[in-house]
Amino acid sequence: MSAEEAAATPAAEAKAEDPAIVELTNQIASLATSITEAKKAKQPKDEWDPFLQQMLALKLQYKEKTGNDYHAPSKKSESKKPKGEATQAAASDKNKEKRAKKAAEKAAKEEKKRKQREERERREREKLEKLQGAANEDWSHVFGDAPMIQSKTKSDDGVDRWTKIGNLTKDMEGKEVLVRGFLHTSRGVGKGAFVLLRSSLYTVQCVAFESKEIPSAMIKYMTGVPVESIVDVYGTLTVPEKPVEGATQSDVEIQVSKYHCVHKATAAMPFQMEDACRPDLVKETDVGAYDHDANKTADEGGRVGQETRLDHRWIDLRTPANQSIFRIQSMVCTLFREYLLSQNFIEIHTPKLLSGASEGGADVFTLDYFGKPACLSMSPQLHKQMAAACGGFERVFEIGPVFRAENSNTRRHLCEFTGLDLEMAISEHYDEVLDVLGDLFVHIFDGLKEKCGQELERVREQHGFDDLQYLKKTLKIDYATGCKLLREAGVEQGDYDDLSTENEKKLGDIVKAKYNTDFYIMDKYPLSVRPFYTMPDPNNPKLSNSYDVFIRGQEILSGAQRVHEPKLIEERARAWGIDVETIASYVDSFRNGALPHGGGGIGLERVIMLYLGLPNIRKSSMFPRDPRRICP
Repeated sequence: MSAEEAAATPAAEAKAEDPAIVELTNQIASLATSITEAKKAKQPKDEWDPFLQQMLALKLQYKEKTGNDYHAPSKKSESKKPKGEATQAAASDKNKEKRAKKAAEKAAKEEKKRKQREERERREREKLEKLQGAANEDWSHVFGDAPMIQSKTKSDDGVDRWTKIGNLTKDMEGKEVLVRGFLHTSRGVGKGAFVLLRSSLYTVQCVAFESKEIPSAMIKYMTGVPVESIVDVYGTLTVPEKPVEGATQSDVEIQVSKYHCVHKATAAMPFQMEDACRPDLVKETDVGAYDHDANKTADEGGRVGQETRLDHRWIDLRTPANQSIFRIQSMVCTLFREYLLSQNFIEIHTPKLLSGASEGGADVFTLDYFGKPACLSMSPQLHKQMAAACGGFERVFEIGPVFRAENSNTRRHLCEFTGLDLEMAISEHYDEVLDVLGDLFVHIFDGLKEKCGQELERVREQHGFDDLQYLKKTLKIDYATGCKLLREAGVEQGDYDDLSTENEKKLGDIVKAKYNTDFYIMDKYPLSVRPFYTMPDPNNPKLSNSYDVFIRGQEILSGAQRVHEPKLIEERARAWGIDVETIASYVDSFRNGALPHGGGGIGLERVIMLYLGLPNIRKSSMFPRDPRRICP
């Protein structure tokens, strides 16, 4: 308070005792109360404005009489202290209630935390006790590395204890099964493990979750076994709510109760199986040169290079496509043998070690045979002729290795391949052989469609191809017709010129468009492009009684009617510049009587390559041998 205010206060207080001033003050207070109540009642201003004007006039009178502006009486009067004490007491009581409430809430939270902490500690103790119990308990009967199989014991059920993964179906729901396979993938999810097991073409998902019977250590073990290890899984077959993606047996899964590693993969994988199974993005050409170096590295899509695959072929063979390719190859041999046996052929086995350093002047692999020159057989040609035409067996066939020392680094040549050879006596015309060949291949093609449906689809998933088109009565055209078809298509080709690989492919396209077949036979080749033992055409000395068989425009069989007259054999050999002395034993075999005959040799790997539309013959040879590869 200022000095002036302090000095004026006694005078103001003295005037305030004047009855007129007191009355004036009471009137102003009464009007103020009326105005306040009117406002609270939300009355219109015109109703309480007269009170306001009257109050303002009284305030002017008050100032004239007292010399000071009117101020409402201060609430800090004698009632201040009692009111303040009551307010403080009420506030104090209210604060006490708040503090008590907060204290209670805090205590409740602390109690909750304490209980939660105790619950966590209890669970941890139980978990620790469980782990300690599991550690002390022998779980080897439930999971772990199995003892090495050394044929030490044999169970009563034997091999029947195991179920093939490919045989698992939803009809077996609820059945306890034991399966064995390669560990394709494994992953842990929370307290569970998901495993994909693979056997040949088939995969199944196996699932386990931590429980009283499944310790956490087992889940950890399942997810820690290296991929491609051999694993035994025992459990209950169930039907999931949704099909399992990525498994061939998609309508079932195994709830694992036992999990043992039979053989653990210890070496690092040279490539991932997922990469080895990736579908081809671009269709490669199936003709032309093959670049070994360019096929060592993976392509932009992560697909494994062909040479890397072959360097680790034992792993590459595990892919579903490769499993299928060689099962199809096996079936081709089975069907080849099956049909020929039904046609009164017998299977023979000819030697692959031959005397001399060459076979008719061809490039062969030479070797030392106890101090004498020898070579590997490039064909069972001579011996199958001896057996069929000279030995009296009349109809023979053989499935065996063929060796060619040709430095051909192409997509369709190998230095060693499997030959499917046949030779048969004829009564009057080599068409008898062509009829057998046509029906033979139709039997093979029909058999593959009937018996290898799953395998064909597995190959198609990775190496897309169109189904082979063929006629039930095999198409046969002669060489001159083939050349004419090429010329009509604008391709230069002489009737007596050899067909190039490129023109063979073009002719295959023309034949497919004209006759709707990928498979056909072409005969009457120029004599100048066929081996010396090929029978000349009696009507045209420039032609021969020879033939080739084609799939998708590439040759898969070469054959002919053979010369069975010794003098003509010698004549043809001289025409080829072959020293007759080097083939004396072959010629002599026809001097004691020989049946007219013909036959042919089929390249198994090339048949598979072309039937499946593969771009490289190395894909259809299990362990290929070319000029730069001799292992594994």
